[in-house]
Amino acid sequence: MNLVRLAAAASVAACLGAPAAAQPATQTVQVWSFGFAPRPIHLAAGRPVTLVFVNQSGSSHDFTAHRFFASSTITAGAAPQGEIDLAPHQTVSVTLVPRSGTYPAHCSHFMHSTFGMKDQIVVN
Repeated sequence: MNLVRLAAAASVAACLGAPAAAQPATQTVQVWSFGFAPRPIHLAAGRPVTLVFVNQSGSSHDFTAHRFFASSTITAGAAPQGEIDLAPHQTVSVTLVPRSGTYPAHCSHFMHSTFGMKDQIVVN
């Protein structure tokens, strides 16, 4: 019976000691007229990630997430006032370490959010 308990304890210890699945080093956020993808954006708390914002449209847009960028530690790139501004067909990268939480994101251009240009960032 003690051997069974020892084996069970060893398997629990092995599971607890195993590293969590790694977060991809880069995640791409697609931006187009009146849409973002993925929806929602899932990130791992405390793990560095590079977010690559790709504006596929011929119009300028932004990715505004004030609380998300304010609570994250940005290590490369910038999100002035919690926004990523994107000219037509522009790509912008920001590397950061996100903090746990759920954060709203949207395009702040007139009526874009109303037409569906909004997203959510879920950091676990």
